Amino acid sequence: MKYIIIFLITLLTLASCKKTSAPEKKIIEITGIDTTLKPGDNFYRYANGKWYDSIPIPASQAGVGAYMFMNYPQRLRLQGILDSVSKELHPEGSIEQKVGDFYASGMDTVTIEKRGYNPIQPILTSIETISDLPSLMAFVANQIKVGNSSIMAFGVGPDDKNSSMNIAHAYQTGLGLPDRDYYFKSDSSTVAIQEAYKTYLATLFELTGSNAETAKNDADMVYAIDKQLAESHRTRVERRDVIANYNKMAIADLEKSQPNIGWDNFLQHLGAETDSIDVGQPAYYNKLNEHLNATPIHNWKLYLKANAIDKYASDLSKPFVDATFTFTKVISGQAVQKSRGEIMASAVDNYLGEALGQLYVKKYFPEDAKKRMLDLVNNIQKAYAVRIDNLEWMSDGTKIKAKEKLFAMTKKIGYPDKWKDYSAVHIARDTYFENSTSAAAASYQRELAKLGKPVDKSEWYTTPSTVTAYNNPSANEIVFPAGILQSPYFDNEADDALNYGGIGMVIGHEITHTFDDQGAQYDKDGNVKNWWTKDDYSKFKSRIQQVIDQYSTFTVLDSLPIKGAMTVGENTADIAGIAVAYDAFKMTQEGQDSTKIGKFTPDQRFFLSIARIWKVKMKEEFLRLWINNNPHSPPIWRVNGPLMNTTPFYNAFDVNLGDKMFLPEEDRITIW
Repeated sequence: MKYIIIFLITLLTLASCKKTSAPEKKIIEITGIDTTLKPGDNFYRYANGKWYDSIPIPASQAGVGAYMFMNYPQRLRLQGILDSVSKELHPEGSIEQKVGDFYASGMDTVTIEKRGYNPIQPILTSIETISDLPSLMAFVANQIKVGNSSIMAFGVGPDDKNSSMNIAHAYQTGLGLPDRDYYFKSDSSTVAIQEAYKTYLATLFELTGSNAETAKNDADMVYAIDKQLAESHRTRVERRDVIANYNKMAIADLEKSQPNIGWDNFLQHLGAETDSIDVGQPAYYNKLNEHLNATPIHNWKLYLKANAIDKYASDLSKPFVDATFTFTKVISGQAVQKSRGEIMASAVDNYLGEALGQLYVKKYFPEDAKKRMLDLVNNIQKAYAVRIDNLEWMSDGTKIKAKEKLFAMTKKIGYPDKWKDYSAVHIARDTYFENSTSAAAASYQRELAKLGKPVDKSEWYTTPSTVTAYNNPSANEIVFPAGILQSPYFDNEADDALNYGGIGMVIGHEITHTFDDQGAQYDKDGNVKNWWTKDDYSKFKSRIQQVIDQYSTFTVLDSLPIKGAMTVGENTADIAGIAVAYDAFKMTQEGQDSTKIGKFTPDQRFFLSIARIWKVKMKEEFLRLWINNNPHSPPIWRVNGPLMNTTPFYNAFDVNLGDKMFLPEEDRITIW
């Protein structure tokens, strides 16, 4: 970025930022540097190589380290809370009673084993009574009400063009493999997954009474239906198109064009009163309408049986749990199953996340961290405004609108101001399956109650203990749960370099999603509405294409390329997130100093902190899964990729022509 803002205005803007330095800070030594490598050749390995080469991946995990794999130690923390609370008596209906008894019911494997697959027998019986399309669609709707989408996916959420109101949404669904492409690729690793999936389906049929030959034939039939549905699915890149994936349609029109689905009756079974619905991917429902008529009811019943058993397998006895793991380990590379305690910690977090979150926050989240975090967010937000002012490619009018959107942003930190109500969830210590379906049914009714109502802007879409952060464009909000506010991302007693290079980069990243290829199409109120001039948007799109082109040249596993078009939003956020976090860091007293802490200058510690927050080692199978499905680049390129475009990094580590990460200054990408 070239700084062209008037010097006095710049000083006044920077001076307005709060100093976030604490009176006393602990010295955190940065260790594990691989001094045999040049920082400018592979900074990720320079910072993390010694750790990477020596750390074992736990047998029950697909990877280890920071980012998503921090949720493993988080689950152990949650397990500790649940072990304690489940051993005590609590008032009926209290959050302690609900999470404790839910956990205890799932840990009671003796009862679960005795029940076998009896809990799903009523569901399988219901499938057997299906005789025509209306009864088939009624079953599909009833399963959605307890959390099981099969051939229809229904939800309630903000209207992209009127974000203050909730409307009905329908999405493509129906696949047992992670994505449509798995059905059509022919490389050896994908074929192995296809065959493992077919074997898994056959095993589910055998476990519920079919002989081996019938089970195999039925599995092949289900796979064939899956593949037919996959043909109509949009790709992950196509689903990034905000406009193309908004298709609000009248139910009356859908009744005429898709009579086999029977939208009126389907919505009545769901309890959803609406005269319109946003059909995200219309081609899927057009094709489904055709297949419903062309595929015999008997075959659909086999499909629904496989779907139901698969959905509930993890809640049943050990043979079903083992069958699920035998399949999923082919995709993830995970060597052994997770402990029952870890599985149940995840289940409680999934079904009763904000109840468990209250206990987590009370034990692990210091309130003063919330204030420090808000200071960091505010400072980075101000730095972002300065960067917008200095953009050479954007007109003044669009800059004003961009800054209006920037400062209209809602910031959520730690945990919700208003907790979810779980009073409708019935939990008993000896009925794990029924506990799960009760929680799922209550969740559905909670969502359904929003239909046609104003959006509750206080709602959160993650749990407090989860190590994540997100940007919600329809609310123009950024969210940082308590789970991510820990080392290596955030330490309330650490120096500014580590915090701005850690959580600061994440803050900058999430703010940038407001202005990435998707977020840029939403206005300050969260509506899909053009606020750009035609010329400015053309220039913006050309810079987005630069990101796609550059990242498409990066590879992992020697020759597996990153999908630049699929990951462009996250890559854009990484590039700009680091740039704005660095600018905000330079506003602090420490950022303006050059005194070394340990062996490194503040600037060097800032960039080393970036490498630390993406310090991850994963199984090869999981890395392939990541490349094919994750909108983020793999960790090595979340470090090296954006730093190749960051000139202050070159200055901090003396990166020069001839170093492998070197790019000529004119080739370094700056968007925001």
